[in-house]
Amino acid sequence: MPTWQELVADKQQRQKAAIPKEWLITLPPGSQLDVTNVPRTCGLLSSEELEITETKDVAILLDKLASGAWSSVDVTRAYYKRAIVAQQVTNCLTEIFVERALARAAECDKYLKENGKPIGPLHGLPISLKDQVCLKGLETTMGYVSWIGEYAERDATLAVILYEAGAVPFVRTNVPQTLMWPETFNNVFGRTVNPHNRNLTCGGSSGGEGALIGMKGSPLGVGSDIGGSIRIPSAFNGLYGLRPSYNRIPYAGSRNSMEGQDSVPSVLGPISNSLSGLRVFMKAVIGLKPWTKDPLAIRKTWDEESYQLKEHGDGKDLCFAILWDNGVTIPTPPIRRALEMTKKALEAQGIKSGNVGVVDWPAFDYGDLCLTLGQIWASGSQGDYAATVAKTGEPIIQTMALDGVSSGNEWSSGAALESQSAYGLWQIQKKRAQIRKVHLDLWESTGSLTGTGRPVDAIIAPVSPSASAPHGMNRDANYTMAWNGLDYPACVFPVSKVDPTLDVKQPRDKFLSPTDEFIYNLYDPEVWKNAPTSLQLVGRTQEDEAVLAMTEIVDKALKA
Repeated sequence: MPTWQELVADKQQRQKAAIPKEWLITLPPGSQLDVTNVPRTCGLLSSEELEITETKDVAILLDKLASGAWSSVDVTRAYYKRAIVAQQVTNCLTEIFVERALARAAECDKYLKENGKPIGPLHGLPISLKDQVCLKGLETTMGYVSWIGEYAERDATLAVILYEAGAVPFVRTNVPQTLMWPETFNNVFGRTVNPHNRNLTCGGSSGGEGALIGMKGSPLGVGSDIGGSIRIPSAFNGLYGLRPSYNRIPYAGSRNSMEGQDSVPSVLGPISNSLSGLRVFMKAVIGLKPWTKDPLAIRKTWDEESYQLKEHGDGKDLCFAILWDNGVTIPTPPIRRALEMTKKALEAQGIKSGNVGVVDWPAFDYGDLCLTLGQIWASGSQGDYAATVAKTGEPIIQTMALDGVSSGNEWSSGAALESQSAYGLWQIQKKRAQIRKVHLDLWESTGSLTGTGRPVDAIIAPVSPSASAPHGMNRDANYTMAWNGLDYPACVFPVSKVDPTLDVKQPRDKFLSPTDEFIYNLYDPEVWKNAPTSLQLVGRTQEDEAVLAMTEIVDKALKA
């Protein structure tokens, strides 16, 4: 059997050979940190292809595809070229299958011409997929050398549904080995960097999606989220991303870490440059009844009344709560400013219309909740990783640092926690259920704060204490993990960018935790200059439609 290094060399060579030579560009110097403008300046894309890929609103793209104003072949080729540019400057892709995607796009064009109507709600739209969602005939390594050479015998359930909806899956995107990192690096494809600042991480584990869509190399992508893996890359790349409720989107047939761990399940969800992209994805997938194809998918149709905010005063009388900090880390100045900007925008909206209120979210022990999640994962994760790499002997990655030397201050995905017996795990899961009940009671009690006669409609919170982080330094995922533990849907929205003149480091002599002190000491506004700042809007279990609608209201207020 070849060594794991030989397997990697062969895989990387095959990936390079899949890129059309005429799509290779003259690379910008390594010193150029912001590469988001490279697709516009490299000369590869025509003016029409730039117009297509600069159309951020997915609803507009779909209208043009459904009407035949733009062909799926042209749109797919434009995004493919831009995705290949993104690959050359951020290393965001895994599987590249140009001819296969263009053939699918041609099928969509043919169907529209012959039938006078689109195949479905995602007709002709190129969609990128995290390197978990299996496509028949392609490898899905998920960052593991041991899975090189394993070709899928069938499409994942979500891929089947996307095809039925008329979509064109066209690339797959990079992930960290094991998926259980808020950064993106593995032994097969290497490191993915942030296109806004290549010295910063793109986030993880859906980091390839974040970097690709951040480069406008895909209009709509699929990520997964067990502790923040959709929301962290969305936030770090200035995108919209939805972490749906458990089992709302079908997972069957997709690869994963820790399969069988179903106390805190991973969920699949959309990432896009537009909120319309998230909405059309959810409506399209749910509309094709995923529960008929995946036994774990919840039997729940798209709830239009929830989207119209029937249980939230019909959207005319809302009260949002701001989570200023989670008791574990204090947000750095750019994130604090994003919270203040959002509060100010909502209050201005409320003054105009009289229908938006803002209050402070009460204190809660989110650190204990997140520790409980770490204990659940640790109960079997190390055994899972070891079993997976045993085939080739590839090392399990212990650090995301550039030099491969751990700082001792990075995410460990539960590695430092003890594994548990089945009985021990049951006790941890029991504790988590108790925490969920306490948090539910807390939310219900906020009816005394709102003045609407209802509890708080949604929470607005940081996604991370900082706007991205240098490679190997993304230490804290507590702001996202909490909502996985509670199974609250959460939608990320961009707010601003780091400005060293506005986001000055403030002196502090007291810290909430060692992690809080580490993040404070790490922050330097010049290092983070121009990095996107984002927040998340959090709703209650199975309120995915309402979360999307309320995020649209907040986003509109910010843009106003």
